[in-house]
Amino acid sequence: MTKTRILNPTQFPSPKPLRGGGDANFMEQLLLHCATAIDSNDAALTHQILWVLNNIAPPDGDSTQRLTSAILRALLSRAVSKTPTLSSTISFLPPADEIHRFSVVELAAFVDLTPWHRFGFIAANAAILTAVEGYSTVHIVDLSLTHCMQIPTLIDAMARRLNKPPPLLKLTVVSSSDDFPPFINISYEELGSKLVNFATTRNITMEFTIIPSTYSDGFSSLLQQLRIYPSSFNEALVVNCHMMLRYIPEETLTSSSSSLRTVFLKQLRSLNPRIVTLIEEDVDLTSEGLVNRLKSAFNYFWIPFDTTDTFMSEQRRWYEAEISWKIENVVAKEGAERVERTETKRRWIERMREAEFGGVRVKEEAVADVKAMLEEHAVGWGMKKEDDDESLVLTWKGHSVVFATVWVPI
Repeated sequence: MTKTRILNPTQFPSPKPLRGGGDANFMEQLLLHCATAIDSNDAALTHQILWVLNNIAPPDGDSTQRLTSAILRALLSRAVSKTPTLSSTISFLPPADEIHRFSVVELAAFVDLTPWHRFGFIAANAAILTAVEGYSTVHIVDLSLTHCMQIPTLIDAMARRLNKPPPLLKLTVVSSSDDFPPFINISYEELGSKLVNFATTRNITMEFTIIPSTYSDGFSSLLQQLRIYPSSFNEALVVNCHMMLRYIPEETLTSSSSSLRTVFLKQLRSLNPRIVTLIEEDVDLTSEGLVNRLKSAFNYFWIPFDTTDTFMSEQRRWYEAEISWKIENVVAKEGAERVERTETKRRWIERMREAEFGGVRVKEEAVADVKAMLEEHAVGWGMKKEDDDESLVLTWKGHSVVFATVWVPI
C-alpha cells in the first residue's frame, strides 16, 4: 500500500511572476512533482497536487496558466488511467474544447495566423522551384500535416517562373494524415479536385493521386508504389516532409537498434529523389521517462500559448485545442498510442546524413521572403541561419521553434 504524504508548499520555489503573470518555474515544478507522484502510484499526493494546480492555473488565465491547465488535464487523464478511483474524486476540470474540423478556406486562414507553417512553406517552395527547373514533369510527394495548404502557392510560383509551357505536375498524398489535427471537413478526393481545378486556372496540368499508407509502418505502401512506378525520363521526384515524419515510430518503439524512421529514410534515398525538404518542430519529445518528456513539453509548448494572446477568442480556442491535443498525447499516452514523437534538429540532421543525404543551403531568396513574411506577424517572431548545418530556423523571442532543411542524395 502506498504511503500517504501531505503536500508541503515549502518544498517548492517561491513564485516569481513570469510571462504575463503566471509563475512558470513554480508551475513547472508542481507539474513535475505531480508526474512523479502519478508514476509512483501515489494517489493521495497526486490528488493534492492536481487540486493545487487547478486553483492556480485557470484554463482562461494568462499564457502560462493556460499551458499549465492543458498539461494538468493530460496528467489527470494519465492518473485516471492508472488509478480509476481518482475520476470520482477529481471532477473540477471543465471538458476540453473539441478539435475543430476546418473547411479548406478556414484552414488556409488558420495556417496564416502565425508563421508556424508558412515559414516552412516558403523555404521548401523556393528550394523545390530551383531543383525542378528544366524538367518537363514534376512529381511531388507531399507528406504534410496541413493537407496540401502549401501547394497553391507553389502552383502560382511554378506558373510564373518555370519554363513555358509549365511542367506537368503530379501530386501524391497519403490517406493517413487525418489521424491528428488539424482536421478538414472534406475528403482527400474533394481536396484533390479543388487543387486540380486551381492548377487549371494557372495553365498547369495536374494529376492528383492518393495512396493508402500509414505512418505507423513507415509509409511502406507509399514507398512500394514509388518503386513500382519510378520517375520517368525528365521527371523530377520531390519529397516534401512537413511535420509528418515525427509520426513514424522511432527506436523506443522497436525491439531492434534501428527504427522505422531509419528504414524510411534509407528507402527514400534508394528512390534517388531530386530533392527532399524536411521541416519540423525543434524539440525532443521522445524520452521514455514521463518527467523528462513533460519538462521538454512545458519548455516548448509555452511558445504557441504565448503567441495566441492577440488572437480573437474563437481562433485562440481552435489553436490551443490543437496544442492541447498534442500535450495530451505526449503526457497521457504510451506505446504506439503516443504518436507525437518529435525530435530535435540535430537528431534529424544525423538521421539524414546516415541515410546518405547531403544538406543544401536554403536560398537567399527564400530568406528574404521569410523576412518579409515575418513582418506581417507579431513582434517576437524572428529567424536565424545555422551555417554549420545549412538550416533555417524560425524563432519566437529568441527560442527555436521550427527548422527548415533541404537535402539531396549523395
